[in-house]
Amino acid sequence: MRQSLTRELTNLIERGRDRQLRLAVTGLSRSGKTAFLTSLVNQLRHAGLEARLDLMPAAREGRLLGARRVSQPDLGVPRFPYDQAMAALDAEPPRWPEPTRGISELRLSIRYRPARRGLLRADTAELNLDLFDYPGEWLLDLPLLGHDYLSWSRAMLAGAGQQRRALLAEWERVAARLNPAAEANEAELAEVAALYAHSLQAAREAGFANLQPGRFLLPGDLEGAPVLQFFPLPALANADDSALSKLSPESIYATLAARFHHYQQHIVKPFYRDHFRRFDRQIVLVDVLGALNAGPERFEDLSQALATLMQSFDYGKRSLLSRLFSPRIDRLAIAATKADHVTPEQHANLTALLEALLAEPLQDLRYANVPVKALSLAAIRATEAHEVSHKNERSPALRGTTLAGEEVLVFPGEVPAKLPEAGFWARQGFDFRAFRPAPREGGALPHIRLDAALDWLIGDKLQ
Repeated sequence: MRQSLTRELTNLIERGRDRQLRLAVTGLSRSGKTAFLTSLVNQLRHAGLEARLDLMPAAREGRLLGARRVSQPDLGVPRFPYDQAMAALDAEPPRWPEPTRGISELRLSIRYRPARRGLLRADTAELNLDLFDYPGEWLLDLPLLGHDYLSWSRAMLAGAGQQRRALLAEWERVAARLNPAAEANEAELAEVAALYAHSLQAAREAGFANLQPGRFLLPGDLEGAPVLQFFPLPALANADDSALSKLSPESIYATLAARFHHYQQHIVKPFYRDHFRRFDRQIVLVDVLGALNAGPERFEDLSQALATLMQSFDYGKRSLLSRLFSPRIDRLAIAATKADHVTPEQHANLTALLEALLAEPLQDLRYANVPVKALSLAAIRATEAHEVSHKNERSPALRGTTLAGEEVLVFPGEVPAKLPEAGFWARQGFDFRAFRPAPREGGALPHIRLDAALDWLIGDKLQ
């Protein structure tokens, strides 16, 4: 207890002196969180040496001296597996690191020369950067706090589109047989819950993102626990609300409602309470290209998921008192990842499409005077830009190696600069292929605009 209080007091003092910054990194499945964090650490470790960070004034001016990993303050949170990620990238052939499955943390001590030096300022200074990685899927559970089990159950079934409904078909066929008033059978509920979780997993594999509950996708140490053994009941669609409230506590309806309530109170709320209050800044990573590849229903699903995700944060300016005692996220970056999977002249369109996807949340943030930046990047560049000649015309192309090991020279397609309209998908298809990472020749990892994201997120602290 004393050690915990001492750590919190130290954190408060460091935050007050602007010598500590807590950066949260999140994104939905396949958005590239692990690659982003690995490259971020790698770039800062190689600052002043092989790292190309020209879009960071502190690096460009030679003031960014480097960084080293130090002990993280919270010993109860797993450390981000940086060494394992680098080992995967340096393998033969190189492969993408395994995605993280829960919360992880890493602390960097960044040393730099202040831009303004004087009698009261040292020649060098240090910034402790605490990096937090957590699954975006867990953020999608926030709307559950605004429901009871009945309203959530109805909303889940009503909101499923045609393709989503097809993926739920086997589960729905079994769940439709359940009578809400019947006595609950633990084994039966566990089997139906497993079918529901499998359907959510299949939907995620098919490219859907707006899936609840999030812990069903990444259960962690809750695997097999009754708190993850609930699901919507199809029979509730036309049920009488007053009759449901009179059912026995041993009924299927009451049992599932109790588990839903426990999930709200003991899984969702503590996650926000114990972690979100600690973040100062945030970057949200988005796989826009994957959604374009998947088609219109899944693209719309991504839009809904992002709108839900953006509701999860308490954004706002921080005074000294709020910085010390009630931190809120005061700067946000939203990044479309895998920019190296399209040709360079498409990068501006990729950023514009991301802004269109998040138009309403971005308007709200800017109205609240919260600094926010949208950009496209590749945390670890896997391709090289090329040109091909045909009949005296030059066209852009990408050269890279597919996950299957085939070397290709391709033009993946054009990215729309605005939200696709009706009929767009019938006219244009996409082939944004997945590439394996390029072999690393020592030193810093190649990237596209990771330095722009870094400057936005921490550059003002390196003055």
